[in-house]
Amino acid sequence: MIPQGGCAVAVIKYTDAELDLLARLMRAEAEGDGELGMLLVGNVGVNRVRSGCLDFNDIRTLQDMVFQSPGGFEATTKGYFYQRARELDRKLARRVVNGERFTPGERSLWFFMPAGDCPAQWYNQWNTGRFKSHCFYSPTVQDCPNV
Repeated sequence: MIPQGGCAVAVIKYTDAELDLLARLMRAEAEGDGELGMLLVGNVGVNRVRSGCLDFNDIRTLQDMVFQSPGGFEATTKGYFYQRARELDRKLARRVVNGERFTPGERSLWFFMPAGDCPAQWYNQWNTGRFKSHCFYSPTVQDCPNV
């Protein structure tokens, strides 16, 4: 979080290369949903690194998160993901690693783009809302207290 009148303090450790990975992932997964859509995808990524629960017990870094297999992101299989991060992408990625959270992704560990309405549950996790084309899903506090 950014303390009032202070400097940003990251909620997870990261390298410049990892920040670029997150920035590229956010763009590749949600550029069509605008900056807020990209920030929401970033929330999911940061939450996966912080969580230490469910499918993400062994995820310790942004690189682990981006390339998790199985359970990773479809975008990493597409050429667009491998284009260089733009400064705008990096700026958005810095915001989420510095603790900014956005509804409905504050506690989400999953998102996907359905053909229609958001299912109430996806892989046994509850829907916390939709932003444009993506539905977001969050664990219970009991399952993942660190998110």
